[in-house]
Amino acid sequence: MPIEHTVAFRLSAAPGSPEEAGFLDEARTALTSIPGVEDFAVMRQVSPKSPLAWQFRMRFADQAAYDAYSAHPTHVDFVERRWTRDVAEFQELDFVAPAA
Repeated sequence: MPIEHTVAFRLSAAPGSPEEAGFLDEARTALTSIPGVEDFAVMRQVSPKSPLAWQFRMRFADQAAYDAYSAHPTHVDFVERRWTRDVAEFQELDFVAPAA
């Protein structure tokens, strides 16, 4: 069953800063290099209802692909080296289609 993995977040860096751009660029490069990541997108929040300014969205063919991504050394390194340092707040959501 396909999984849509999303994470909305707010960075510690100032909006529009080189630090913000660097984080987003590095994330795109690192995360899209991991096998099984499909339809990766970086989205910017436009509603004033949420303080979470950014979203990463990606799809996985199934639970095995998602698990492999989560454990992949590139993902683990990015989380340990950049995510924990640069992300001030986040919410992660993983979706599957309901059974028919």
